[in-house]
Amino acid sequence: MTASHSDSLVVLFGATAGAYGAKLGSDERELILLVWQVVDLQNKKVGTLHKSLVKADNLDLSDQCREVSGLTPEGLGKAEPLDRVLQQFSQLVSSDLKVLGRSSYTLCSDGQLLIRQVLHPETSKKNCVLSDCFYSFYDLRKEFHTCYPSSAAVKDQTIKTMAEYLGLGTDEAEEDFGVWQVKTMVAIIFSMLSEDHVFTEPETVKHKYETGPCSKSETVDSETVIRARGLPWQSSDQDIARFFKGLNIAKGGVALCLNSQGRRNGEALVRFVNSEQRDLALERHKHHMGSRYIEVYKATGEEFLKIAGGTSNEVAQFLSKENQVIIRMRGLPFTATQEDVLGFLGPECPVTGGKEGLLFVKYPDGRPTGDAFVLFSCEEYAQNALKKHKEILGKRYIELFRSTAAEVQQVLNRYMSTPLIPTLPTPIIPVIPPPYTIATGSVRDCVRLRGLPYTAGIDDILEFMGDATGDIKPHGVHMVLNQQGRPSGDAFIQMKSADKAFMVAQKCHKKMMKDRYVEVFQCSGEEMNFVLMGGTLNRSGLSPPPCKLPCLSPPAYAAFQTAAVIPAEAAALYQPQALLPSTRTPQASAAAPPTVTYYPAQAAQLYMNYTAYYPSPPVSPTTVGYIAAPPGAVAAAATATHTPILPQPGALVRMQGLPYNTGMKEILSFFQGYQLQADSILMLYNFSGQPSGEALVTFPSLDLAKQAVAERNGQLLGSRCVQLYLV
Repeated sequence: MTASHSDSLVVLFGATAGAYGAKLGSDERELILLVWQVVDLQNKKVGTLHKSLVKADNLDLSDQCREVSGLTPEGLGKAEPLDRVLQQFSQLVSSDLKVLGRSSYTLCSDGQLLIRQVLHPETSKKNCVLSDCFYSFYDLRKEFHTCYPSSAAVKDQTIKTMAEYLGLGTDEAEEDFGVWQVKTMVAIIFSMLSEDHVFTEPETVKHKYETGPCSKSETVDSETVIRARGLPWQSSDQDIARFFKGLNIAKGGVALCLNSQGRRNGEALVRFVNSEQRDLALERHKHHMGSRYIEVYKATGEEFLKIAGGTSNEVAQFLSKENQVIIRMRGLPFTATQEDVLGFLGPECPVTGGKEGLLFVKYPDGRPTGDAFVLFSCEEYAQNALKKHKEILGKRYIELFRSTAAEVQQVLNRYMSTPLIPTLPTPIIPVIPPPYTIATGSVRDCVRLRGLPYTAGIDDILEFMGDATGDIKPHGVHMVLNQQGRPSGDAFIQMKSADKAFMVAQKCHKKMMKDRYVEVFQCSGEEMNFVLMGGTLNRSGLSPPPCKLPCLSPPAYAAFQTAAVIPAEAAALYQPQALLPSTRTPQASAAAPPTVTYYPAQAAQLYMNYTAYYPSPPVSPTTVGYIAAPPGAVAAAATATHTPILPQPGALVRMQGLPYNTGMKEILSFFQGYQLQADSILMLYNFSGQPSGEALVTFPSLDLAKQAVAERNGQLLGSRCVQLYLV
């Protein structure tokens, strides 16, 4: 049993099969040794010293471990597993306390690492239950520095340096590994007690992660925030908290990041209660979550607020109920009401507060998006709700996923700030209209820039290229945008020769641009187009795209059609007809020539083919974007020869919810009587090259397409209910 002001300490020391000292626990190696002894603070007596070996799953000891501990795999093979050792620990401590006539105790360890970085993470992975005593402990180094302020800084303390400061002449070589450390720690504690030191404020480990809202008006210390990268798409805030088990995350401190399409991008920002916890979190770089290793980097408070912060009173009120489980619903009919959602969920998963526990996501003009967030008071109710994943409401199947307070803020912020997409005109043009088509071929006279800051512009790239700027072909800089028309972090540069491209790749690879290093790969025009179609290009070579689909381009948002500014001297790199005229009157222009030239952002920029490849859940797309052709571009496209995106002109219908084994024959049968041909159907695929359950179908006329949607929407194809949308 433990208490805030315990009358006993249990001095605890441990070692793993890997790193020792300041790097203990940083390599994810398992615990192999525990040594402990009870100390009676009132009578200054000690109990029996206990030493237990722990059988690890992996008995391959590091060289440092063998040298320092003297332990062998053979000896450890006969030891008990961790759960049994922890049971023995509790039983023996209770027995020693009884002998000493004491009832409560608190652990005391040499620093934070054994408990925070070894015991908590390992027991969490092995699903072992730690007793309450491991959630409160004294850090002997901090207590020592409090008692002796003139001693070395806490981070520089070790058992040996503390003993030397006190003049304790214990010989490390005389005792077994672990035994010497515990005996010395006990001697240090007795010296501190002689100085009237009182152990009153133990370190604490949070039992569970607390959810909660975050306001953009809050001040977040950048020394407390990290970025975790490489997370499984289905991971929740509780999964991330479990990855950092043993460290104290701030309330509402896990913010899952979404990409520009509203899908989780495998990253999260995590805010800890102080910089000490953040520094310990950084030591878990490349630790594993399941079979995936997670990268951990420093981040800033501004980045955290950008993701997790909110300003909406409606959202703040929704999230004000603490310790709730949040579920995201997606694909709701636009006519769905609160009563419809509550009826769909049913009495087995009651919503917290009834209608107050529902939050519908809407566009700025009040139109529903088909998304909603729901609060549940406990895990049981949330699990019951998740069992309804892909059940039917109205004529649509509904997707349900675990969510977080930060995701609620992100989704609401994104939709409330998204410009409304205008009705798309009939003309659809290729993503790179003439004369901006990239030259194809196998000559490797191009370079790819990957990892650009999202704020980087043409002028930043020219500065980054340095002296090599003069070797760029005219109009040879191509910024790559994502589906939302925002920078993707990629760019392609066409050089005057393959030699020039090789030199640039060698000179500029991993060179810094602003606060990011940029990767530079030599490539050909053919490889460039492969990447735009979903392939992968790095220094190991080219991996082709999972399938060769036409490159569908994104919607043209008015907000992203503003011109980018480049220096006048750089304008010579681009075709004269690509330069926009000044907006000044002729008289004004004559009087004062402009000092900058404007380069149209859309005309010569490329779009990664994100539209045709849908990633796995947690969220599915609801629209397919096409570029709305400006009048001039339509006229140019009409006179130019190029391959059309769609197999034939007409009205386009999108199919959702197809069985994954559906082929063109099944779709033609589904639309029997609608005058369709095989080349009217375009199947869509995900990143793995597998069917996404969606297809685009071109009908001969708009009237026929409307008729098909009216008559066939919600009908079964195989065992699935198919949704149809007129694009």
